[in-house]
Amino acid sequence: MIVTVLGWSGAAALLVAYALVSRQRVAGDGFTYQALNVYGAAAVSANSAVHRAWPSVGLNVMWIGIGVVALRRVARRRGGRTTQAPAA
Repeated sequence: MIVTVLGWSGAAALLVAYALVSRQRVAGDGFTYQALNVYGAAAVSANSAVHRAWPSVGLNVMWIGIGVVALRRVARRRGGRTTQAPAA
């Protein structure tokens, strides 16, 4: 039962992420979209592994990798911001 709920919550996260980007509520290169994708892919992948749906596991592992790389870029962008005015 837990794995089923996990799989459905992951599917919901992926759909919510897609809907938010499609409606321009969040940016495709932003933290919210990428975090929802990583969580959704991980949850669906776990569910797929339990049910031995290996093509789905493979796809979602790759999806997680893409999302992790994107989250690192978001973190670098945020970390590179300064609150001070540039020197004259």
